[in-house]
Amino acid sequence: MDNFSALPLVVLAEKFAALPGIGMKTAQRLAYAVMEMPEQDAREFAEAILNAKHQIHDCPVCQNLTEQPDACPICASTKRDHSTVCVVEGPKDVAAIERTNEYDGVYHVLHGLISPLDGVSPDQLRIAQLLDRIRQGGVRELIMATNPSVEGEATAMYLSRLCKPLGVKVTRLAFGLPVGGVIEYTDEVTLYRALSNRSEM
Repeated sequence: MDNFSALPLVVLAEKFAALPGIGMKTAQRLAYAVMEMPEQDAREFAEAILNAKHQIHDCPVCQNLTEQPDACPICASTKRDHSTVCVVEGPKDVAAIERTNEYDGVYHVLHGLISPLDGVSPDQLRIAQLLDRIRQGGVRELIMATNPSVEGEATAMYLSRLCKPLGVKVTRLAFGLPVGGVIEYTDEVTLYRALSNRSEM
């Protein structure tokens, strides 16, 4: 921001810029927009952030975000096929697949991908929780629905090697996506085809 901007405004813009996909120009516009809000709106905006942080936690079963005290609505549903577990990188991928209205299994959220260059090792992901679910019995198929990136493929292969000896079928989405594509931004039809045409790993 320019030299004439007040320090709290600069700090606010920097906080917005720290969010993924927000460049400094957009961050500056957001900071000015907040300054133009009535104080009550700004207070509600800040409270919404804090409420989300305080009330939302990881589902103890699938690790997806939920406000429920126990299992999330998907894990708690008796209408879902609990023998099929779709393994995804993050909560946004669950939302994307749910929009297809074609998948009736459950999920497991890793909260990241294995990436040695970024310092992300397997023990930093929710892999132990996935293995615990499999060992408890009832899981017949794991669908690896990580993005078709180097990190996504490496994570899928790593999990396949870990989970196959436990007696589960491991399949991979049939991507009609370019390499480097992102599930979160993929249209519902492509995602449905990827789910339908998954292949065994």
